[in-house]
Amino acid sequence: MRLSRTPAPVTAAVALVLCLPYDALSYARVDDVKPPAPSLFGAACRTAVRGSQVVAYCHNPYVDTDRVRLHVQCARWWDIGTDSAPVDTAPALTVRLTGRCWKEVRLVWISHQKER
Repeated sequence: MRLSRTPAPVTAAVALVLCLPYDALSYARVDDVKPPAPSLFGAACRTAVRGSQVVAYCHNPYVDTDRVRLHVQCARWWDIGTDSAPVDTAPALTVRLTGRCWKEVRLVWISHQKER
């Protein structure tokens, strides 16, 4: 089998590559793509349990308002757990949340919700 010595096939291939849109050629440039910066959100909260009383302090260091709630689960099956009302924690603001059980506290957590 003898190959053709005319430059026509090579010229056609080069012309085809040069006519492709830039997006079709850029698929191999994965290292240039930067992931989006993470959205900084969420108040930093600390909780303290003393007997049946729970106190939480939440400080929001970020720009977006964080709506926080304190959830308390009691240890006794007959003791009803509580959820606090949502409190808007504006930027650079610290809020105090409280809750309680009749007897021992089993579990405490804070939920965060981004304000719309």
